Amino acid sequence: MSVLLALALQLSPAAGADFHARITQAKLAEGAATGAAYQKQVWDRIGHPTTDAYKSCIDSNKPTDKGPFTLVADVMPDGRLVQIDVQPQTAVAKCMAGQFANWMLPEPPAQPKPYPIEIDFSIAK
Repeated sequence: MSVLLALALQLSPAAGADFHARITQAKLAEGAATGAAYQKQVWDRIGHPTTDAYKSCIDSNKPTDKGPFTLVADVMPDGRLVQIDVQPQTAVAKCMAGQFANWMLPEPPAQPKPYPIEIDFSIAK
């Protein structure tokens, strides 16, 4: 077992885990042996829908706060996303959390359970 996977398992999300700890858990999962392949599967499925949803959230929340934000979520074994959270909690960020709540991701690697993900959103100026 890789050190990163062991650490990710040790940091397995608990109820009430703080936002920054969840980001760390997701980055550890992404850096594990199965992480890169899973990230590719995820972005192959949601790349275009994410871009479209982001544009829609910006357009529907005027005046728009185009500041960067981070989304974290847990992927259940069937691909459902749960415990979706964003920070800072701007209108655009909350809109994106709502979009992700309706999506199914590919089946995640077996460990850690649930499988954490994080996505950083920002608009290049």
